[in-house]
Amino acid sequence: MKVGEPERLIIDGKRLDGRAFDELRPIKIEAGVLKRADGSAYLEWGGNKVMAACYGPREVHPRHLARPDSAILRCIYNMAAFSVSDRKRPGPDRRSVEISKVTREALEHVVFTHLFPRTAIDVFIEILQANAGTRCSGITAASVALADAGIPMADLVPACAAGKVGGEIVLDLNDVEDNYGEADLPVAITPKKGEVTLLQMDGNFTREEFEKAFKLAIKGCKKVHKIQKEALRKKYGGT
Repeated sequence: MKVGEPERLIIDGKRLDGRAFDELRPIKIEAGVLKRADGSAYLEWGGNKVMAACYGPREVHPRHLARPDSAILRCIYNMAAFSVSDRKRPGPDRRSVEISKVTREALEHVVFTHLFPRTAIDVFIEILQANAGTRCSGITAASVALADAGIPMADLVPACAAGKVGGEIVLDLNDVEDNYGEADLPVAITPKKGEVTLLQMDGNFTREEFEKAFKLAIKGCKKVHKIQKEALRKKYGGT
């Protein structure tokens, strides 16, 4: 047993934090929290605290990166040095570069970049406090920030993970489950079309476990999507 690892992650059909297998951690999203950004969002998801800011469309620097027929979407994911218990080294690392890339790929599928040729749309995601599932939290917050900036989009992009913990398939892993569970499956979708824009897997599932985890993650994404819409509805009104 690893240092700090609990004896069991599932006790009497419940997880260590008391949640059911298909239950999300509490989520709160607020749109338009930064006055100097074109669009922004603040998200709390369990122990995660995330700020996302969107700037643009704006002139591309350096100019040779500009595309004549569309905007470029640039996403930068960063974990603050104080976001984890063991102080993180400031600056980008391999993980943050990888998450920045998959975040961009998850979001650019819905952004109408063809409407803004020769420009850039920049999205910055800052993890202020980390507690498992930060890539899903970041994508979810960034999507709301893009919408808050008025960027034309086909849909919002919610993200959520499922995984295997103590031999059981569960939704939205917390930090203990993420560290000591058997597998993790982050997913992002476009709810209107049902398209998957992010699918990653860490660990091992059987075919049946994968299918169950995938369906559970999709179910979680749809719940997150409702919270995203409510955050924008709260700021702008409407239906």
